[in-house]
Order: sequence, then C-alpha cells, then structure tokens
Amino acid sequence: MAHDHVWEQIKHLLAGASERVVLVAPFIKKEVFKAALDIVPPDVRDIRCVTRWSVAEVAAGVSDPEIAEIAAADGRPRIDLCHNLHAKLYIVDDRCLVGSANLTDMATGRISIANIELLLSVDTTHSEVRRTLDAIESLCVEASVDLARQIRAQAELMRSDEDAPQVLVAGQGGVKRGWLPETRNPQRLYGVYRGRHHNIGSDVLAGVLRDLTHLDIPPGLPEPAFAQAVLAGLRSIPEIKQLFDVGRLNLEDVKRQVSNNDGMTEEQAQRAVETLAQWLNHFYDVHLVPVGPWEIREGREIT
Repeated sequence: MAHDHVWEQIKHLLAGASERVVLVAPFIKKEVFKAALDIVPPDVRDIRCVTRWSVAEVAAGVSDPEIAEIAAADGRPRIDLCHNLHAKLYIVDDRCLVGSANLTDMATGRISIANIELLLSVDTTHSEVRRTLDAIESLCVEASVDLARQIRAQAELMRSDEDAPQVLVAGQGGVKRGWLPETRNPQRLYGVYRGRHHNIGSDVLAGVLRDLTHLDIPPGLPEPAFAQAVLAGLRSIPEIKQLFDVGRLNLEDVKRQVSNNDGMTEEQAQRAVETLAQWLNHFYDVHLVPVGPWEIREGREIT
C-alpha cells in the first residue's frame, strides 16, 4: 500500500464537496491544513475545523495554532477548540471518514516515513458520529488569531525553558511527574494564561508557565472558569486531599509528605507548603489556624 493512502482518501473526499466540510482532529499542522483547504472547491463556504490547542503540544511541535491565520486569510473556515478532543472525523456533505489519522504529514502519509493509520467510510447519520458531534458542540469554543498567537508565544517560552514539563506524544516515552505549585504569586496565573506577561521576569515567568502546563487548562476561559479549573488541579494533589475530604489540613503533615514523596530538603518542603497555602488562599475559601503546627481550614476566619 502506498504511504500516502490516507491522504488520497482525504483528498478524494474533499474534492467532492458541494455544501459543507467539517475537519475534526486534535493535531493539525499548518501545511496540511492549507493543502486540505486548497482541495475544497472555492464555492463551498461552509467549512468548519475542530481541533485542540495545548501549549505543551504546540511546544512539542505536534500542532500549529497558525491554522487560525490561514483560515482568516482564506475567509471560509471557522476554527473551534475542544480541549478533550481525541476523535478524528472528516465530513463532506453526507459522507464521512472516521479513524485514527490527524491532519499532519506523518498521519496522512504526505511524507515517506508515515504512521500506520486507518480511515473508514461511515454514514454521517451513524449514531456514534452524531454522538461525537453533539459532544463537540456542547464543549467547543471559537478560536481566534489573537488566541493562536498567545498560545504560540507561550509555547516558544516553554521551548526555551529546560525545566519545562514535556508533553507525551505517540512514540515518546516518559512519565509525567507529580506536580506541586511553583509560582509564589498565584495572582499572576490568569494574566499569563491570557498572554499578559511582558512585565514579569523571565525566571518567574518560566515557573508560571510550568504551573499552567501541568494544570492543562483549556484556552480562552473567563477568569471565574479559569479559577475553577485551577481548583480542580489542586484537588488532584494527593498531599492536600484531606483538606477537601474533611475540611482541615495540618501543614506539618503536608511538609512531611512532600519531603518523603519528592525527596525535598527541609527548606524546599517548607517553601512548597507555603506556596500551596498561598494558592489555596487565592483559589479556595480557607484560613490559617495556629493549633500547634499551623493548620488550614475551610472557610474564612470569624473575628
């Protein structure tokens, strides 16, 4: 079988479009996106692309947010983002290809060293196709060129940071390490998340970006939804699970766990616990109580 078999399938499908095109893939590279648009007949105006943009994935080179600029220049496509997207669907009118292939050179076979991929022809009325499209519709948000540039800027900053956590993609090994908040000032998080970081020193900014990468928050959220996503990330930290279970947390116990689990020195563990307390104070309703070793409790202190 020719290495470009998947690309030939997609080309044949797109060339026959008369009314609408829907491209759904987590990873999309700009060259392949542009090539796909060039195949769609120019009188087809209803073109939609659904993908996902993660700073870590963009930094790893598996996806290009610049497709937003290509879409704007073309004038036809709308780009939507779905953060937990994994499905791959290519729809033209009432025909559909579903399978494993992203819109990348390796996945489509546009280069000689290609992945082994599969696309099957399925009717667009198939219940699983409809279910997937409905799920996407309920979760997606519209992308923009400005957001694409924010994602790219953060990805480039991450690429320059040797300590940045690495994204796992097909063919790469490694295990994502445990995460504890690094930046001492959690108020900075949302501004950096929205691309406002020009007045922050490079060392501090690197720490904020590492925190945002570990949190893996969908792009473009308003601040209240962002805060809820950060809180969900905090809830996943095993060392502070007790706070969410019973409403209180002894900081000496946390320091001991952090030191044992992560091999930190006494000073590093103390700093980690102090940072955790800052984050919980900012994103969760807690206060400190001096009961021997300090303790964090839910709710504000009554004075």
